[in-house]
Amino acid sequence: MKVNKMFHFAAPAILALSAAGVLLAQDDAVHLSQSEAVKAAKERPAPDYPAMAKQLHLEGEVKVQAHISETGAVEDVKPLTGNAVLAGAAVTAMRRWKFTPVVTDGKARKAITEMSFSFKL
Repeated sequence: MKVNKMFHFAAPAILALSAAGVLLAQDDAVHLSQSEAVKAAKERPAPDYPAMAKQLHLEGEVKVQAHISETGAVEDVKPLTGNAVLAGAAVTAMRRWKFTPVVTDGKARKAITEMSFSFKL
């Protein structure tokens, strides 16, 4: 019974410390504005307009958040705003982007940026 009580109290503390570690890891990343990210992009393929979106006459803007590695590769992308059908296309396109590595104090760093994609028929 003591073990269960210890786990009950220890688990939230472990989760809190883990979450703090994730936040610290993200805080180490350089935050780039959209214009800085576009300038640093070596390859920036546009999203394909989804066939379903065309059939439904869907238009709009999608904002995504991209995590960029020290080498300039896109590691992770998540949609922040916009229609889900269009967001899928924006996420797929963003994953294909390539960046010049972000260097601060002579060291390549991870970066985070938010990018908007406009879909208009």
